[in-house]
Amino acid sequence: MQFAEVAVQNVRGFSPAGRFALKAGYLVLKPPSAESSPLAGLSLALLFADGRGTDASFIATGAKSGKAALTFAGVDGVTYRVLRDLGGSGTLHRMNPTTQQPELVSSDASEISQFLRGQAGLPPKTTFEQVYCLQLGQLPSRRPRKAAAAAAKVDPRTSGRYPSLASASTVLPAEDIPAAEAKLRALEQELAASTEVDSLQFKADGVASQIFDAEQRLKGTEGLKVAISEAEAAWRAAPTPESLGLPQDIVNRLKRHPKVIARRDEALARLNADRENEAEARPASVPSLTQNMGFWAGLGAGVLFLALAVGLGFGVDRTFRYLALLDIPAFGVAAFLALRYVDDLQKATRHGSKENRFDIREKKILEEYEAEAAPLRMAQKALDVEELDGIAPALERRELLAARVAELQDQLHTMESDPDYLAAAAQVQSLKAEAEALNDELTQKGTYVRDVREVEREMGRLKESIALAKAPPPPAAPGPDGSVPVETLEDPSPMLLSQAADVFTTDILSVQAMLKERCVQYLTALTDRRYQSIEWDREGKAFALASGRRVPVGELPAKDLDLYYLALRMTVVEKASARVKRPFLLEDVFTGMEEVKLPLIARMLKHLGTLTQVLHVTSHPGFAQMSDGPVNV
Repeated sequence: MQFAEVAVQNVRGFSPAGRFALKAGYLVLKPPSAESSPLAGLSLALLFADGRGTDASFIATGAKSGKAALTFAGVDGVTYRVLRDLGGSGTLHRMNPTTQQPELVSSDASEISQFLRGQAGLPPKTTFEQVYCLQLGQLPSRRPRKAAAAAAKVDPRTSGRYPSLASASTVLPAEDIPAAEAKLRALEQELAASTEVDSLQFKADGVASQIFDAEQRLKGTEGLKVAISEAEAAWRAAPTPESLGLPQDIVNRLKRHPKVIARRDEALARLNADRENEAEARPASVPSLTQNMGFWAGLGAGVLFLALAVGLGFGVDRTFRYLALLDIPAFGVAAFLALRYVDDLQKATRHGSKENRFDIREKKILEEYEAEAAPLRMAQKALDVEELDGIAPALERRELLAARVAELQDQLHTMESDPDYLAAAAQVQSLKAEAEALNDELTQKGTYVRDVREVEREMGRLKESIALAKAPPPPAAPGPDGSVPVETLEDPSPMLLSQAADVFTTDILSVQAMLKERCVQYLTALTDRRYQSIEWDREGKAFALASGRRVPVGELPAKDLDLYYLALRMTVVEKASARVKRPFLLEDVFTGMEEVKLPLIARMLKHLGTLTQVLHVTSHPGFAQMSDGPVNV
C-alpha cells in the first residue's frame, strides 16, 4: 500500500487548494505556515469515515466548507481514490486497469470501510492509528502522569472504573471545584448523549452489515445475468440462412449434395459412353470422290465404250453400236461409287449433329449441378469456411446458442426462486428503510459527538482532580532505602505490542522475541548507550536495563521514554513492512528534542523509507535535506 496523491481544498494546515503527488521513499511534507499539517488525522478521517461528519474539524478557519481526496495503491495493486466533502458525504473510486478510467465503488461510509478492509488491504483503524501514524499527542511525555492510588480518597464507585488516578494530571485549586463539578454534570449529559448515539451507530452498523450481506446474495445472480446477456447477443449475432441471403433449404441442399454429385457423375458417364459408341460407328474419314480410282475407272470405261460405239458404229459397222450398251454397267459402277460417297458424306454430317446434341446434354447436366451447388458455394463464402462440411456446424451454432440461453435462464430462475434469495430481496428494502431511519435519528442527535470512552476518560480525570482538590494527598512516605517515590509516566509497551501482535497475527511473547534485538539497536543509538537492553514481561510491560539496574520504562526521564517509544514504533514498522507495506505517517513529533539527535533520527527514517513509504510532516530544514524529496503542501 502506498499513497500516491493528496488533494485538498480549504483544509487547515494545508495550502488553500492543491494536489500533491507522493512517491516512494522518505518524503518530507513542508506545511505552508507554522501550523503543522494534520496528515495523519486527515488520512484517518478519509480512510475510516464514520459518516457522522466528524471530519468537519479539518475545515480551515473561516471557510464554510472543505474537500479532501486521497489516492493510493492498495495491496491488491489497484489504485483507489477516496474523496470527501468534509462534514458531508464521500465516495470511493477505483481505477479500471483496462480503460484507465475511475469507476465508482460506493458512496456509503460503512460499505467503503468494509471494501477497503477486505479488498485494498487497509488494517483496522486502531492498528493504523497506533502503528502507522505517529502524532505528537501519542508520545508518552505528552500523556498524564500516574499518581499513587492511595494518595487520594476517591469515590469507590469510580475507583474501579477509573483506576489509580492515571488521568489526573493536576490538582484543582479550591476555587475551581464548582466549575469542575458543573463541567462534570455537563460531561454526564454528554456521556448519556454519546451512549445513545453509540448505540444508534452500533445498530446502524449492524443494519449496514446486513444490507451488505443481503445485497451480496442478490449480486450473486449478476454474473449469471451477464452470461445470459452475452449468450443472447451471441445468439442474435449467429448466422442464419435469412441473414446471409441463402435459401431456406440450404441445410437440406447440403445433405443431398452427395447424391447430386453422384447423379451428375452418372449422367456424364452415360454421355461419354454414348459418345464413344457413336465414335466407333462413324467412318474414320470420308475420302474425296476424286481420289476414288474405281469411280474414275467406271467413268473412263463408260466413256471408252461410248466412243468406240460411236466411232465404229457409224464408220465401220453398225454392229459396233451395241458396244454403247457396255456404258450402262461402267457408268453404273461410277454412279454407285458416287452414291456411296454421298451416303458417307451424309453419315459424317449426321455425326456432327450428334456431337452437338452430346454437348447440349453435357451442358444441361452441368447447369443442373451448378443450380444445386451454387447456393452451397455462396454459403461457404458467407460463412468463411474452407470446406462444405463446415457449413452445417456454423448454421447449427444458433440452435446451440439458443439451448445455452434457455439453460442459463433456467439456472437464473432456479436461483431467483431459492427461498434465501427471495428472503434477501424482501429483506433489503426493509433494511434500507431501517438504516435510513437510524441515520435520520443520528442526524437529529447531532453531527458530532465524542466517543463514549473519551468522555468517560475525561470524566474520570475530572472526578479524580476534584477528589484530589478536596482531599490533597499527603506527602509520599520515603521508601526503605530513604528514596521518595516519583510519579511515573504511562508505559506505552502493552498497547503497542498488542497491536503488533494483531499485525503479525501471533501472540505477544512471539512479538517480543521478534522485536527485541532491533528495538535495542534503535534505543542504544538514540540514548547514546545509556540503556543496554530492554525486557518485557508476559503482559508486555517494559523494563530498561541501565548500569545493572532494571528500571520500569514509566520511571525513565520523559525524554528517554519518548526515545524508547520512538525506537519501538520504528521497529514495529520496519518488521511489519517486510510482510505488507503500508505508509508510515509522522506529524511534527520531534519538537523539543535535542537538536543533536535529529540527524540520527532523519537517517533512521530514511532507512525506513527504503522498506516502505515514510511521510513526515515538518518544517525543520534538516529533515528536508536528508529526505528523498520535500513536498510543499
